[in-house]
Amino acid sequence: MLRVTFAPIAVALLLTPAWAAEPRKEKPTVELAGDIKDEALQKEAPADGVIISEKGWEKLVKAWGIKDAPKVDFTKELLVVGTWRGSTFNITPTVKDGDLTVSAFGTKDLREGFRWKIASVKCDGIKSVKGKELPKE
Repeated sequence: MLRVTFAPIAVALLLTPAWAAEPRKEKPTVELAGDIKDEALQKEAPADGVIISEKGWEKLVKAWGIKDAPKVDFTKELLVVGTWRGSTFNITPTVKDGDLTVSAFGTKDLREGFRWKIASVKCDGIKSVKGKELPKE
């Protein structure tokens, strides 16, 4: 006869510390991507990889010629920006303990120009970006 005891599993789940939880990952309300042939424009991306204001967003939209740029409520969200020289890549914004990090991975086949991706992240609870204080502008 086979007996299955679930008590040890239940105890293990109850004793798992909160700090061991996965970082918060949320579905973005803004997801944009494109490519630009002029590599010099890659420097227009924010140095810290985030846009926290309408002014910063408008500047990047103009510099990169982003068509039909969505409105963003910067009181609720911020934008993460990634660029890559390979043909394809992904960005994954993650918030853990109030710190926003952005992972990027993609192909290593260098192409003319660069590819870019922009995604929104809820700013609730974000205190820093890559361990540094949020930028002011």
